[in-house]
Amino acid sequence: MPSVRFERSTEKFVLKLKDKTLIKRILRKIEELKEEPFPSEAVRVEEYKKDRVFRVRVVDYRILYYVDYEKSLIAIINIDKRSKVY
Repeated sequence: MPSVRFERSTEKFVLKLKDKTLIKRILRKIEELKEEPFPSEAVRVEEYKKDRVFRVRVVDYRILYYVDYEKSLIAIINIDKRSKVY
């Protein structure tokens, strides 16, 4: 099972969230990504050329991530509202 790494800014964003239910939903979705890195709702984000970045939705938020198979890692590069994440 891959490990998960948060970018520093993303980690800070999650820690600043006030809605505990939202935090739980985001963390649950990340745990699901460990089991299935490419669920059916995952969509590739074309703006990121160097890495194959995907997004999944949690309510009004988007989780942007990529999978590094060599390191067995899921890197969470951004979490934010849809209007701000891209």
